[in-house]
Amino acid sequence: MLVDSLLKYLQEIESAFSKLLSGYIERYEEECLTPERVNLRIRVRFPIGSMLEWNEAVIGDEGDVKHLGYRYHFQDRDNNLIFRYDNTPHFSGLKTFLNHKHLQTTLLLQIGLQLLKF
Repeated sequence: MLVDSLLKYLQEIESAFSKLLSGYIERYEEECLTPERVNLRIRVRFPIGSMLEWNEAVIGDEGDVKHLGYRYHFQDRDNNLIFRYDNTPHFSGLKTFLNHKHLQTTLLLQIGLQLLKF
């Protein structure tokens, strides 16, 4: 059985995705590794051919949910990147390491609520 904070979080995510007005959920996976850790993988296809992939590794601790890793990837029907947010450690020299945003030709660094363009 999952800890309460993870159970609540997964219910909120599932509820939010179930309210999509267009598109369909092509993939929805909750991989429960332990009662305190879950990997979440969601893929949504939209009528115009675009796709959103939502991937998270989360832990429940002391009534809170913490993200170990995340990747939110959106692409057009031709598989061209529109944007991706992630905390993959592939830009270790950046001030905002780990968190950043990719665009088609730009990397944006997230610092709080500000985005810096590179």
